[in-house]
Amino acid sequence: MEDVLGTSLLVFVAVTVVIMGGAACLTGQALAATWRPLPHLFFYGFLLGLTDRFLVWSLFQGQLLSLSGFLIDTLLITGFAFVAYRITRVSKMVSQYPWLYEREGLWRYRAKQAPPHAAD
Repeated sequence: MEDVLGTSLLVFVAVTVVIMGGAACLTGQALAATWRPLPHLFFYGFLLGLTDRFLVWSLFQGQLLSLSGFLIDTLLITGFAFVAYRITRVSKMVSQYPWLYEREGLWRYRAKQAPPHAAD
């Protein structure tokens, strides 16, 4: 497992999931709250993945240049950021435009249906 992750499982959970996952959630929320487009999320996910690799290497003597570890870390971190981005964006659309949209679940919103017209 250490060969794939580039570090021990405990360090992976502590640094990647808890610390960098929290940073990714805050990043996703910030991007959605400021109306940034979704491709920005992948750029910041890449930067957070680089930061994660550096922290694992500098603090816990993990492998700095582990390609599989970097890919796994970056995909997981970007996934956390995407979930936070989508939840925040749906919440923002529904609360900011209540006359246009209604929540269809945690992940989606839809256009409100026009009320039926009364017969004349």
